[in-house]
Amino acid sequence: MPSIPETLRTTAARCPDREALVFGERRRTYRELCQEVERTAAALAAQGIAPGDRVLLMSPNSDAFVIAAYAVLRTGALLVPANPRNAPPEVAHLVTDSGAAALLYAPELEEVVTAGVGQRGATGPSPMLLALPSLAELAAGDHPPVAHVPAEADDALLLYTSGTTGAAKGALFDHHRALWVAVNIIGTAGYREGDRTMHVAPLYHSAQLTLVLFAGTMLAMTHVVVPAFDPAEVAALIERERISVFFGVPTMYQFMLRLPDFGERDFSAWRVGMFGAAPMPAEAVRALGAALPGVELYQLCGQTEAGPGGIYSGPEDVRARPDASGRYAIPSTEARIVTADGADVAPGEVGELVLRGETIMKCYWNRPEATADTIRDGWLHTGDLAVVDADGYITLVDRLKDMIITGGRNVYSVEVENALAGHPGVLDVAVIGVPHPDYGESILAVVAPADGTELTVEDLREWTRDRIADYKAPHAVVARPIPRNPSGKIQKHLLRAELIPR
Repeated sequence: MPSIPETLRTTAARCPDREALVFGERRRTYRELCQEVERTAAALAAQGIAPGDRVLLMSPNSDAFVIAAYAVLRTGALLVPANPRNAPPEVAHLVTDSGAAALLYAPELEEVVTAGVGQRGATGPSPMLLALPSLAELAAGDHPPVAHVPAEADDALLLYTSGTTGAAKGALFDHHRALWVAVNIIGTAGYREGDRTMHVAPLYHSAQLTLVLFAGTMLAMTHVVVPAFDPAEVAALIERERISVFFGVPTMYQFMLRLPDFGERDFSAWRVGMFGAAPMPAEAVRALGAALPGVELYQLCGQTEAGPGGIYSGPEDVRARPDASGRYAIPSTEARIVTADGADVAPGEVGELVLRGETIMKCYWNRPEATADTIRDGWLHTGDLAVVDADGYITLVDRLKDMIITGGRNVYSVEVENALAGHPGVLDVAVIGVPHPDYGESILAVVAPADGTELTVEDLREWTRDRIADYKAPHAVVARPIPRNPSGKIQKHLLRAELIPR
């Protein structure tokens, strides 16, 4: 199997005039996209980017993101996609932990990027900072072409995902692993040569990047890139651009369903609808089936450390059991639900979901102990507690890592707790996820306030503004003592039992 940028080159050679990339009024064929990637890679190499370097890419969805991502990989460097909503301390950690040689960024993020790099302290050479428009200007110059050709076994992606300590860890993947993710989803969801797909979920996230961008390029699909989700705009683009393959979180589908004319639009080209991050409510599944009879829905449930990979439900299973997280392991992947000592659980019993296969990360970047704790005997321990029924449906029931999924984004409660703990009016704090009809879960801060202090959710959100990304800020606050066990650990099950309606 070739490298990721090699798939772009071979597709451009095979289908040079097929439309490859659409962003607003800008449209590029595969020939044009490949040429622009080669020029941009040459410009990066001329700036000193070399094989094995880590290059952070921080930008909302855009055609510039796509070009920069492939160009970084073409140089032989590792692509490190970063959430454009990161706060300066989070940027500082990513730069320091990855040892980034460069940080490419959208121009509107310059203040955050500069502040983040400034907060990293004296921890080695400072990365080259380059706004994406400046990179495009450099690419217009005359530079020697990149001679290096990345190999399948070379490292390619460093995908950061938060851990239970709140510090983001980098999951390392080579080209082989990333392309196996693409091959798996092509077979699972039935992508076709020349399909047209949309990128509205964030491209920095492993799902949109590998499941849709890299996989779609292998099949010469047209990529329509959208900077942000607006239900009316996205529905109109699906219709106008004749989108046939769409990936989003359940929240996106639910908001589009609420459009008064959703069922009247011409979605005849749309045939594959994938969703992940959370199950789709049964009511939404039924409504989508009525409004989109020609669309087959696939539920994907996985983890960044798995490529992403994990389990899935096909169209019949989504209709039959929308409450389940999945029924089958993704091709080339094994999935088990196990006890603490590694034995398979019986149907109806709770255990941990573990995965093994071609797409599992190599390791956590510079974290051998965390790697050894997560990958044991070749099995990735996801930290997700799940139950499997007699028919093989797997349902996640809790998370060992206390992860909250809100609007398709993963939020670890300890990150929010750490950010809130420094507030002068907060004596103690615990954060839990509570069900939300649109976003899956919302973030509830349970706070023990200092004497005489009255804390509002606005107070807490303002406090976290420069400490964590805005989507991690609490949505509600409850004042009460925090239950802890004798060893001092928060007893979140007691808070959930008290505060989550049954």
